[in-house]
Amino acid sequence: MAINAVGREVPTYVEGLGEFRPYAGVFATPPKGRRFGPTIRRTGGKKLLPSLRAAIEASGLKDGMTISFHHHFRNGDLLVNRVVNEIAAMGIKDLTLAASSLQSIHKEIIPHIRSGVITAITTSGLRGELAEVLSREVLLKAPVMIRSHGGRVRAIESGELKIDVAFIAAPNADEYGNLNGINGPTACGSLGYAFADAQYAECVVAVTDTLVPYPAIPISIPQTQVDYVVVVDKVGDPQGIMSGVTRLTRDPMELLIAEKACRVIEASGLFREGFSFQVGAGGSSLAVARFLRERMAATGVRGRFATGGITGYIVGMLKDRLIDAILDTQCFDLVAVESLRDDPRHVEMSASFYANPHTKTCTSDILDIMMLGATEIDLDFNVNVMTGSDGIMMGASGGHPDTAAGAKLRLVTAPLIRGRFPIVVDRVHTVVTPGECIDALVTQYGVAVNPRNPELKARLKDAGIDTVSIEELQERAERLTGKPEELALGDEIVALIEYRDGTLIDTVRRVI
Repeated sequence: MAINAVGREVPTYVEGLGEFRPYAGVFATPPKGRRFGPTIRRTGGKKLLPSLRAAIEASGLKDGMTISFHHHFRNGDLLVNRVVNEIAAMGIKDLTLAASSLQSIHKEIIPHIRSGVITAITTSGLRGELAEVLSREVLLKAPVMIRSHGGRVRAIESGELKIDVAFIAAPNADEYGNLNGINGPTACGSLGYAFADAQYAECVVAVTDTLVPYPAIPISIPQTQVDYVVVVDKVGDPQGIMSGVTRLTRDPMELLIAEKACRVIEASGLFREGFSFQVGAGGSSLAVARFLRERMAATGVRGRFATGGITGYIVGMLKDRLIDAILDTQCFDLVAVESLRDDPRHVEMSASFYANPHTKTCTSDILDIMMLGATEIDLDFNVNVMTGSDGIMMGASGGHPDTAAGAKLRLVTAPLIRGRFPIVVDRVHTVVTPGECIDALVTQYGVAVNPRNPELKARLKDAGIDTVSIEELQERAERLTGKPEELALGDEIVALIEYRDGTLIDTVRRVI
């Protein structure tokens, strides 16, 4: 074990996963090695197979291998459960599940974890019953590996995460494997998180419910990367990509927080012609976008681009010519899907283009402004978005640490109290994003600026925006809620939190 740069004890070796380096700082660990290349294999012209089982057999999947999936359907995904059920029926075991994220709908794989079909998981997020079971029980042969979106694609490209068979849910495809996510009855939009899987997996199976004449245009993932094509009745439910969190909030408290955040942005010096931003898909984040949109319209300031997961609200800014372009890794509603299909200014991008720290330039490293959420934030401004106040995994690393590392202004917007628990704590349960790259916390009770950014504090003072210390926010919260009790945790590590550069930033212990 070793103590890393955020003061967390992390293992330097994990049985079944190998050696790890402790987190040393946002840009302290330089990249090394070369990009991985999959084995050359030629499928030929006969790629269309009659069933998932036929594709699994043709892929050569065996015990001990790694399978991958993308999460663009979010809670409308139907493919993970279907494929794992088929694999279990075939008697294949001891697999690593390398999904870009896992949702509540994937609780169906719990029996296959208990039976040994799935014995390891690497993902960006876990939710619902699956997350709770893995938080309370040691069922896997190694801890779940949590990687950010940028960290996952970095690991794939470097060969650190080697995928044997990638299953890609394709809303439409042709018989040779050209596919995209913007056409067909189950269109989900951008397939940005699947690009690396298609490029680096040993075998790629495209699963579609809409087979179109050759070639399927536009081509997001090309035939040169696809081995087999399977047609099923339905690959996913597009309604599942939307949820309550992607709707603009009407909560007066969240609107107050959003208005404060917008004032901070305007005073920061970065609200200027050609600025770039990412606001996320949460209700409070969309409220920030609403106020930002109003200020842009009033002042005539136009943005160059918006990025990240995209909603119809950001599409509206594009249509109103308040921004010039959208760079999109994932659509969060059907308005965004339509925009990606119809507007050439709305561009699909890969996860590597978006957030890979080991590319020559990724978009998250050139962002001006980023609005972030938090389940907890501590006195050192470390942020938790992975576990709840009860220690149960319920969220995702996602692009949080990626965008926080690169953006010029990183704001956390959150209510001071959530579910009778204070959001500001002495020490977060799980560090996902280190405090050294958080500039300010905006709550309904005030704005706390990280002492690492005295320039921002001075700018806010000049703009007449009062600030408080994060300690004052904690004291105020605890007067209302009391001090949280210490969680009862076991010694067993159930998940490892990997920073985007491949170092370990924290662990998740079993909840008793």
